Amino acid sequence: MTATEVALLPRLARRLRLRLPTEWRSPLTVVGAAIVLAWVLIAVSAPVLQPADPLLPVGARLQAPSAAHWFGTDTIGRDVLSRVIAGSRISLPVALVIVTASVVIGSVLGAIAGFFGRAVDEVIMRFTDLVLAFPTIILAMVISAALGPSLANAVIAMLLVNWPQYARVMRSLVIGTKDADFVVSGRLLGVGPMTSLRRDILPTVVSPILVMATLDLGGAILLLSGLSFLGLGVVAPTAEWGSMVSEGMNNFSAWWISTFPGLAVFTVVVAFNFIGDALRDALDPRGRTRLGGRAR
Repeated sequence: MTATEVALLPRLARRLRLRLPTEWRSPLTVVGAAIVLAWVLIAVSAPVLQPADPLLPVGARLQAPSAAHWFGTDTIGRDVLSRVIAGSRISLPVALVIVTASVVIGSVLGAIAGFFGRAVDEVIMRFTDLVLAFPTIILAMVISAALGPSLANAVIAMLLVNWPQYARVMRSLVIGTKDADFVVSGRLLGVGPMTSLRRDILPTVVSPILVMATLDLGGAILLLSGLSFLGLGVVAPTAEWGSMVSEGMNNFSAWWISTFPGLAVFTVVVAFNFIGDALRDALDPRGRTRLGGRAR
């Protein structure tokens, strides 16, 4: 790098800072983004970062954290650090798949119900209300127990209980937008119903759904961990944060078994909440205030 390029770095940094909204430059947002990025890198590089095989014993059982095993060992001598790292390859991708599928299914059904109304709206929304009438964790537990403990069945249960919230929100957004002047003008010019829904309405209402999905990523990780904690999700010997916390609950003297996977869940959930809050503030102009005549 030449001296001229080095001299331009502060100017480029200031320009980037000015272009980023204030919400994205807050300390909590930066911390959240850094934590999520760190966990993504850990999940991608897990085979390289794991000091030992997460499924095989590597030493004496219930060893406290030490230089040999930074997070200690579990009840059969497996390295807890390796299992925490391996667990990130389950929790993060599963949460992303669940939220993405829920957004697609719920948004499509909610948009159809809100746009066409009448009998279509009644059928879709009554089924949505039926699912929402049950507490999420209870319904997920019932479905997982009926299907049998496994990761695939836990994913199915989570998807079945997660999509209705997106359908309800999307329906409300579409109902509030479909009578707008630009939508009505398009319909009068001969634009078809599905084209109007796809081209005019959906781009307008996508921001709240995006914020909701970001916040829901942490909730999906919590729900998966909760099902595994109860023995209804990931089954042994697969490394998953919720099942590791459950194992530690049976060995209170070995605090490290449940503490470190619990901290992993905590950090990821809090990080997604930080990012979701920043995304909500950035995409909602009505939530911004002006201080001294300048945008906050």
